[in-house]
Amino acid sequence: MKKFLTALMLILSTHVFATETATQESNAFEAVAQVIPTDKPAKIEVMEIFWYGCIHCYHMDPLLNAWVKKLPSDVYFKRVPGLPNPSWAPMAKAYFAMETLGLLEKLHTPLFDAVHKQKTINPTDEKAIIEWVTKQSGLDKLKVEQAFSSFTTSTNLNRAAQVFRASGATGVPSLIIDGKYLTSSTMAGSNEEAIKTADFIIANVRKDKTATTKK
Repeated sequence: MKKFLTALMLILSTHVFATETATQESNAFEAVAQVIPTDKPAKIEVMEIFWYGCIHCYHMDPLLNAWVKKLPSDVYFKRVPGLPNPSWAPMAKAYFAMETLGLLEKLHTPLFDAVHKQKTINPTDEKAIIEWVTKQSGLDKLKVEQAFSSFTTSTNLNRAAQVFRASGATGVPSLIIDGKYLTSSTMAGSNEEAIKTADFIIANVRKDKTATTKK
């Protein structure tokens, strides 16, 4: 009888732990407000919504960079600037202009540093940001200004605003997995936990894709 009770208590405690884990995981993410089309439907997309002016995004950036290097071949990563209001537009323009000019890989981290480490840039001051990009790139200022005000940048800004609304995000950094699931450092408890939650979601999305393929 004693052995039976001991076994029963072990089963119950295991069940409670599993239930608590599931609850923690479900609290750490939610479905997006609207499904967001991904660039490569055959793969699993992880999209970070961020803002250069956000200190939490600054702290998340090196963690994500290290994590992205280890992603399996069926997962790809992309960034989209958050655009919940007009004050975030200058930095969103900077991201898309640097992308157009082929400067994103070179200047992404230095721009974060300029805002949060050196504190030499106001993230809402577009003129100062243009001056910074011009100085760091060595390009003609007119070329940089044209990239900031181009039709491509304007189109990307509109898309970024649409993505932010569709995601249902209330802040940054936020991670959107496969265009369907949202997690963030706030929801998960920390930047590290948000990445762990993304791994959890990726694993389950992979199972769903595999099951769908076999049907």
